[in-house]
Amino acid sequence: MYYVIWQEGKYFVSQCLNVDVSSFGVSRDEALKNLNDAIALYFEEDQHRQDEVIEGPEIVSVPFENA
Repeated sequence: MYYVIWQEGKYFVSQCLNVDVSSFGVSRDEALKNLNDAIALYFEEDQHRQDEVIEGPEIVSVPFENA
């Protein structure tokens, strides 16, 4: 799994790049621990879901205009 962590004000924000899960904490270590807990819950809940089928995904190109 790949994590990204950064400081935002007085908190550290951690995000898992493999799944759409993030968390935070007052220290880097706390943010990572909270993220690990959140990912464990995510996968625990995922086991109870039925397989979701995504049909016909579409890749869309959107031009970026600098304001």
